[in-house]
Amino acid sequence: MNLQSQVALIPMKQEIFHSAEELELESGERLEEFDIQYTTYGEIAPDGGNVIWIVHALTGDSNAAEWWSGLIGEDKFYDPAKDFIICANLLGSCYGSTNPLSKKPGSDKSFFYEFPELTTRDLASSLERLRLHLGIRKIHTLIGGSLGGQVALEWAWELGDSLKNLIVLASTAKTSPWTIGFNETQRMSIESDVTWGEEIPNAGQVGLKTARAIAMLSYRHPKDFQRKQSDTEEKLDRFKASSYLRYQGEKLAKRFNALSYWLLSKTMDSHDLGRKRGGSAKALSEIKARVLAVGVNSDLLFLPEESQFISSHAKRGTYKEILSDAGHDAFLIEFEQLSSYIGSFYLEQKS
Repeated sequence: MNLQSQVALIPMKQEIFHSAEELELESGERLEEFDIQYTTYGEIAPDGGNVIWIVHALTGDSNAAEWWSGLIGEDKFYDPAKDFIICANLLGSCYGSTNPLSKKPGSDKSFFYEFPELTTRDLASSLERLRLHLGIRKIHTLIGGSLGGQVALEWAWELGDSLKNLIVLASTAKTSPWTIGFNETQRMSIESDVTWGEEIPNAGQVGLKTARAIAMLSYRHPKDFQRKQSDTEEKLDRFKASSYLRYQGEKLAKRFNALSYWLLSKTMDSHDLGRKRGGSAKALSEIKARVLAVGVNSDLLFLPEESQFISSHAKRGTYKEILSDAGHDAFLIEFEQLSSYIGSFYLEQKS
C-alpha cells in the first residue's frame, strides 16, 4: 500500500476557521480578519486529555499525517484511534490560511507586498484564537520542529497551565545571526527575480527555486550529500548534486509561492522568545509545561547547543539528541529515534 493510500485511510477532517475579530500584531499593525485552515484526526476524549497539537515548519501544511507519516497514523506513535491530533496551517502560509495572495477585507485585490509583518508571537496568538474557538481547554502535547518549534515555544509561554507537555525539535529560543544569514541569501535570490515587485501570483517564483536550493544546503549535511549525491563515474558536468538542488527548487516552486516564503522567513528571523520578557533564559523558565528539546547532532541550521539551551533553562526540561547524517531535516525522517525519545519522556511522568 502506498503512502497516499495509507493517509486516505486515516479519519480526518479539514476545515477553515474564520476570525472576524481583528488580530493586533507585534508590529503595531492589524489584520482585520483572518482564516486558518486546520486538519484534525480522531476524536477528543470526554476528559479532553488526548489533544496532540502539531505545528508545521516553514513550507509545511496542516496535513501532518502526510508529511509526518512515520509518526502519525494507524498503529503509529500518535494514533487517531486514541489521540485527537490537530495541525493548523500557519497564518501567512499558502495552504488555506490568510496569506499575501489573499484578498484584502472588503476588496477584490490581494495584499501582495502590503501584507503585514508577522512574528512567531503573532502566529501563536492566531493559534490561541483557534484553540478558544474549538473549545479545547487543555493540550496534552504541543509539538513542532524548526519554525514550528519556535511558534510552539511562543505559544507554550502563553498557554501556561493549559499545556502539559511541550516538544521542541531542531529549533531555538532566539534565531541566530547564522540562520538569519541563510534566510537573507534566500530572500536576495527572490529579489533578483525580475518579476519580484509585480502584483502577480507567481512573482518571484524563479527566484524561489534558487532560494529553495540554498535552503537545502542548510537542511542537509555534507555527509548526507556525500552518501546520496556522489557521482560514481568520472565527469566534467551534470553532477547529481546539481540536479538534486535544481529538482528541489522546481518542486517547491510548483506548490508554494515566493510571497509566503519571503514573509515566513522574515518571521523566523524575528523570533525571540525573550523579547520584552527579560531575555530567553527568563522566558524559558516561565514555561509551565514539561519540555523536551530534541537537537540533531549534524544540524547546521539550528545547532544542537541551541536545543540544549532550551532544555537547560526550562524549569522541567529534558534534552535528547538525534544521531543522523541527515542534518536539520532529521526531525522529519528519524521516526524510530523520535518515537523512542518521546515515549521515554512520557514515561518519566508516570515514574
